[in-house]
Amino acid sequence: MIGEIAGLIAAIAFVALVGFLAVPLIKLGKVFDAATESLEEITEHTLPILDESATAVTSANVQLAKVDTVTTSAAEVSQNISALTGIYSATFGGPLVKVAAFSYGVRKAVGSAFSKVKGGPR
Repeated sequence: MIGEIAGLIAAIAFVALVGFLAVPLIKLGKVFDAATESLEEITEHTLPILDESATAVTSANVQLAKVDTVTTSAAEVSQNISALTGIYSATFGGPLVKVAAFSYGVRKAVGSAFSKVKGGPR
């Protein structure tokens, strides 16, 4: 009979232990459920943001391609202006310097001739 009472006490203690351990397990299950719901909500809000980000990046790439085209065109215009300036300088610059030098020489010669006619240095 003592063995039966000891067995009964052991069984009651085991049931109490299982009941004592069941409470944290139930709470842990609720935590997992809440974490699952939070993850689902985050996923629901994140996917549209990712789609919008992909659209924004695509739009930015298109705009960058347009800017690249404009920059390339501006560089070509700059090169053309530089070439045109070189041609202008070569075509008109040399003769203008020669004309200026010639006119300076003529002024000096005429001035020297007039100073000799008037009789004094100028």
